[in-house]
Amino acid sequence: MDETRFQDDSACPDQPPQGNVSRRGFIKGVIASGATAYGASYLFRQAGTAGAQPAAGAVERLVTLKVNGQARRVDVLPNEQLAMTLRYKLGLTGTKLGCDRSECGACTVLIDDVPHYSCSMLTHQVRGREVTTIEGLESPDGKLHPVQQAVWDEAGFQCAFCAPGFMMTMVATLRVNPNVTRDEMRQALSGNLCRCADYNKILNSAMRAAEYVKRV
Repeated sequence: MDETRFQDDSACPDQPPQGNVSRRGFIKGVIASGATAYGASYLFRQAGTAGAQPAAGAVERLVTLKVNGQARRVDVLPNEQLAMTLRYKLGLTGTKLGCDRSECGACTVLIDDVPHYSCSMLTHQVRGREVTTIEGLESPDGKLHPVQQAVWDEAGFQCAFCAPGFMMTMVATLRVNPNVTRDEMRQALSGNLCRCADYNKILNSAMRAAEYVKRV
């Protein structure tokens, strides 16, 4: 198998923080301000053409998405990937961009509880559907999802770039089959790749998660 190189902002050495602002905090601020400015510019463009009708066959750009139980209004290009919308317009950076061609699984999210590669879906395809990212697993009171707790307890990943995709697949698998065997889980996770090749620890985490799910 050819080795695929991915870029991960959390795996690269951090630059020294300026003042009290961390590198990650700065990036999130840029994403948030960019999304606000982008949405505002769209609204201002529409102000002068309030009575205009969209051209035949045109796709509405300002759409409402249901992400992690919340309705999010966002300006979406007709050919925009769901992964790009989640990361760069909604600030949900847990969804990673790796191969960008449906091979590594780092961008896996749940759509109506079914795992999908978000790099290979258009954002317009998920209108009216429930999208769940890694950020949506934690309970409102801060309690970790059983899969998150199991990964923490087993120290299941090294660089953890691939972790969100693996974990979303684990969640979907355990919802369908909480009594999953190790071989069945191995098959379920076969669409996700770990660049650290830490598959045994990942499977240990998945099976620990299965134990936790049974206790809930």
